[in-house]
Amino acid sequence: MRLRKTAVALGLGLALSLTACGANSAGGSGSGGESAAPSSGGVKVGVILPETDSSARWEGFDKPMLDKAMRAAGLDPDIQNAQGDEQKFSTLADGMISSGVKVLVIASISSDGGSAVAAKAKAQGIPVIDYDRLNLGGTSDYYVSFDNEKVGALQGQGLAQALQGQQGAQVIEIEGAPTDNNATLFYNGQQTVLKPMYDSGALKLVRSQPIDKWDNQVGGTTFEQILTSNGGQVNGVVAANDGLAGAVVTVLTKYGLNGKVAVTGQDATADGLQAILRGDQYMTVFKPIQEEADATAKLAAALAKGDTATADATATQTVADPKGNREVKSVLLTPQLITKDNVKVVTDAGYVKASEICVAETQAACTAAGIK
Repeated sequence: MRLRKTAVALGLGLALSLTACGANSAGGSGSGGESAAPSSGGVKVGVILPETDSSARWEGFDKPMLDKAMRAAGLDPDIQNAQGDEQKFSTLADGMISSGVKVLVIASISSDGGSAVAAKAKAQGIPVIDYDRLNLGGTSDYYVSFDNEKVGALQGQGLAQALQGQQGAQVIEIEGAPTDNNATLFYNGQQTVLKPMYDSGALKLVRSQPIDKWDNQVGGTTFEQILTSNGGQVNGVVAANDGLAGAVVTVLTKYGLNGKVAVTGQDATADGLQAILRGDQYMTVFKPIQEEADATAKLAAALAKGDTATADATATQTVADPKGNREVKSVLLTPQLITKDNVKVVTDAGYVKASEICVAETQAACTAAGIK
């Protein structure tokens, strides 16, 4: 299957205050705060994750799942987090390259930073896998992610579903970082569903605003400013992930609008799922990160052996990099829309424990959804 993803400029800047504690907790998939497991004696692979502030997934899900998958594949992973610092990202890469890693896996903070790191690795003959985020204009050999336009389309679909029958419903879009190609793809996917509705007048777009660095606090502040400038009127909010959704819900609660406004999300975090069960968030997107980690480990193991035939047989799709004028061999996994009706899908898969989302205020909803 050949999927072409083209980048579209999002434009703008943002701001809101997030006071809800734990609004970014991941759930029970593992703790990124633990020190890495001792060397397994396998082939050394470097992995750099982007940050911890905007989404709990990187340390809560990706880190332990990548570690487990890579060790199972006979690799010795060195997994570090750049904590949103481009210089630290570059320094970590330099250290890994110098230490002799055979493969470098990067989930970059920005395409420019990721591309620079990939170029340095390539100069040393080290294959690079773009993990989760494609670096536009880069030279990475492979890309593993979810179908991110599909993620956005599911967000648009969820919002349209929630606002069905509300002719002219007013929508505010709080998007991800303009430097993150995934944020562009999410937006593109959303617009395949929402733009025709805006054009027909079925929905009314109040404003669309990307949030630098996926900063939840800035996202909340920005949403509040847009909301108040619109006279406190809003029917639906496209929030690009669960962290931004949590910030939006905090503001809606402040104005007595929580539960009355449809809010989207992404990542199926414990807090996002709890908000869905409370009725404060309408939907999220579940991305089985273990599948992403497993595919990355399989690719890395092949590349570490110089087995490009196996790597190519794993990465059977392609994604267009319009900035680099190239096609990148890819593995694109399938996301799933989650509403109150099917939250159980996430707990059944073991990504979040029932005990983390079934608290006093959501217990009735958990029981109704068959979550135990």
